[in-house]
Amino acid sequence: MTYSEALAYIHSVDWRGSRPGLSRITELCRLLGDPQDGLRFVHVAGTNGKGSFCRMLSGILAAAGYRVGLFTSPYVLRFNERMMVNNEEISDADLAFETEQVRVFADRMADPPTEFELITAIAFQYFKRQRCDLVVLECGMGGRLDATNVIQNPLLSVITGIDFDHTAYLGNTIEAIAAEKGGIIKAGRPCLWGGESEPARLTLAEIAKTRTSPFSAVDRSGLCVKEMTLEGTTFDFAGWQDLHLSLLGTYQPRNAATVLSAVSILQKEGLNIPEGAIRQGLAGAVWHARFELLRKSDPIILYDGGHNPQGVRAAVEAIKTYFPDQKVNLLSGVMADKDCAGIVQTLAPVAAGAFTVKPENPRALNAEAYAALFQNCGVPATAFATVAEGLAAAVQVSRAENRPLVCLGSLYLYAELRRALETEL
Repeated sequence: MTYSEALAYIHSVDWRGSRPGLSRITELCRLLGDPQDGLRFVHVAGTNGKGSFCRMLSGILAAAGYRVGLFTSPYVLRFNERMMVNNEEISDADLAFETEQVRVFADRMADPPTEFELITAIAFQYFKRQRCDLVVLECGMGGRLDATNVIQNPLLSVITGIDFDHTAYLGNTIEAIAAEKGGIIKAGRPCLWGGESEPARLTLAEIAKTRTSPFSAVDRSGLCVKEMTLEGTTFDFAGWQDLHLSLLGTYQPRNAATVLSAVSILQKEGLNIPEGAIRQGLAGAVWHARFELLRKSDPIILYDGGHNPQGVRAAVEAIKTYFPDQKVNLLSGVMADKDCAGIVQTLAPVAAGAFTVKPENPRALNAEAYAALFQNCGVPATAFATVAEGLAAAVQVSRAENRPLVCLGSLYLYAELRRALETEL
């Protein structure tokens, strides 16, 4: 099987939409010899902040000398980003090999695995073959019925935060969503809550209590941000002084506080994580499309993948912090199944103008309809047929106005925009 054939097979699986449940992944892993049972995991769920948390933590653990697997979703530029070992993407040859091995068993199943279940099994096989010491494992959606929850006895379970997303599957109250994500809490194993919702915390604490899981919440009272610029953030937290964080966004120091709280728990679990590794991992963390600086001047261009209420609020908070004295121009495209009107209402106070586009995805909102939402909120907006045309116009106007350009919306937009930006340069 070639790399192209592997991707074609993965994407051709009859996944019939999302089908939460553990029966298929349990059967597939059993047929493979349960590769996940020989690995040690930090299991991560949450509405927002999962990806940044996983990147920072995996970088710290790798700097500490461990061989660290990282499983995240979705990918931003290449599928291979979903499976990494010590921050190196799985090679095309390895992905083809592991997919071919898993396919032998997946094709035998009467109830075939979903696409995400197939990818999860491939990752377990890869991390086992790579002899990973630790795996930072991000849930795809929810937690209780997520395919990653086939694992047992993680070193630590982390819920980074709770907000409304995927409500058709996870429930339409914070407590219901927290209960689903809290499904990753395992009997007797520690759990860390990194969010700020009190109803969610109470729900998770009760789940932990019933499972005799040591439960702790991140205490951010010791978080002190000293400097925050487009070059990065310097902060103190709980005894650590002058830590430098490369990831931009006002929410990233809060995410880093969750990471450092997790590190403290892992140290108590016997991992050797020296201070130098902590500093190196935070300073070197890279996470595309999370308030990422794409161009430093003429004009400043940033990209943020905020696409749900909490994510968009965080992006607006960052815009106000980095650019307190001016509004920004927006280039944006979103999926139609998101709260598009709510997204626009949140963005309107910081927007001088909007340039709307439709990402290459059948779920994407029509650019004209998106522009109308901005116009209804008093923001001048123009729709464009392609991302390249929208970017060219946005750059021209932003340069003339000496105004930052923030590209925001679905992660599906990111790869298109990067290609267009390279051409525009």
